[in-house]
Order: sequence, then C-alpha cells, then structure tokens
Amino acid sequence: MVEIWVRPLHHPAAGDVSVEGILYALADPVRIQIFAEIQGADSPQICSNFLVVDKKELPKSTLSQHFKILREAGLIRSERKGVEMHNTTRCAELKDRFGPMIRAILDAYLKKNKRVKRRKA
Repeated sequence: MVEIWVRPLHHPAAGDVSVEGILYALADPVRIQIFAEIQGADSPQICSNFLVVDKKELPKSTLSQHFKILREAGLIRSERKGVEMHNTTRCAELKDRFGPMIRAILDAYLKKNKRVKRRKA
C-alpha cells in the first residue's frame, strides 16, 4: 500500500480573521463572485463548479489560488472529499466578530451586479 501525503489546509481561527484580509480577498471580482455563489448555495460547492466565472475560463492553478486566498482570509472552509474540495462559507462563524459587514459587502456586490445586468438588457 502506498501512503499519499496531502498538505493540510490552513483555516485561521475566527479570532485571527482580520478586516484587512476579508477586504483584500473580496476586492477581486472573481473571488467575490465565487464567494457570493458559495454563500447562496444550499450545499457545499466544489472547486470545479467555478472553472468558468463571468463567461471566462480560469486555469486550475488560478482557481486554486483564488480559493486559497478566500480560505486563508477566513471566509470559506474547504474540506477534501476524495479528489474533490467541498467549500462552504464561514459567515455564521464570523458574524459575532464582524457583525453585518460581510453580508453588507455581499449585498452591495449583488446589487451592483444586478444593475450591470439590467443595463445590458
């Protein structure tokens, strides 16, 4: 039997999550879209669901980097299940520390995104 070593994923404790880290992670349009879709989903989302974001294909290495930034900012929790990575948000866990800040950022993003779509129609 061959043993395969997999590097453990880093998830900061809720007390170590910073406003600066959250704002940096959500400042990128691809990352905030990924985060918004994970937040709006009824179940954990796998990384391969996001190979195309905003009608643009993302290389797997770029997608991995986006998920790493979201995870290390403390916004998502990733869990390996076989060859897939299942991702959920940590909003409920962070609510006591950050109040409505994360929800307000998501709401502003979603509102802007709807306006953009209406203008194009």
